[in-house]
Amino acid sequence: MQITRQADYAVRAVLHLARAGGTERSATSAIAKEQHIPPSFLAKIISQLSIAGLLHTSRGARGGVTLARDPKDITLLEVVEAIDGPIQLNECVGDSGVCMFDKDCPIKPVWCDAQEELVRRLKGTNFADLVAKSS
Repeated sequence: MQITRQADYAVRAVLHLARAGGTERSATSAIAKEQHIPPSFLAKIISQLSIAGLLHTSRGARGGVTLARDPKDITLLEVVEAIDGPIQLNECVGDSGVCMFDKDCPIKPVWCDAQEELVRRLKGTNFADLVAKSS
């Protein structure tokens, strides 16, 4: 499993805002430049994160982007899922009947456990912790 480039960019954009203090407005052009994200791609990401309730945006000369919540209240899981949708390692995880081997599959419990661990880890990592680790 690999998160999309778009989700990686979203994580970097949110981390940038968290480092700025969370309430400081940042211009999308500055985020794009500092994080090496194509500006047009960042605009789409910002829109998705805003719809998910993770960012506030404002237009105009004094406009920019801010976090909608404190960095300690935003998890890696929320950002990744806002862009890529729910984490799903294999289509059989969570959906019974998708696979003809569903009832007798020795691999399905491994996929389920791995997904549960990944979700737990991403959910347990917030942006305040990431900022603290990078200081």
